[in-house]
Amino acid sequence: MTDESVEETPVAKPVLRVVKGDLTPEELAALVAVIAARNAAAAHAASRTKVAPRSQWGHPSRVARTPHRFGPGQWRSSALGG
Repeated sequence: MTDESVEETPVAKPVLRVVKGDLTPEELAALVAVIAARNAAAAHAASRTKVAPRSQWGHPSRVARTPHRFGPGQWRSSALGG
């Protein structure tokens, strides 16, 4: 009797591969910890360099108004700032 219902799980590609040398499990754990800490520090530094967009609500240019223009329909455009 063959069991055809067993599905093979896809094998993930290794993230880190030791090419040369024979590492003990402790040395490999230390290497992984150092690389993970370095990547976490780089990701943290990258996230801190993003500048949030500044609100233009309190910008000094909002205080300066354009002069009122006289003429037909200008009262409408005065509310639009143009």
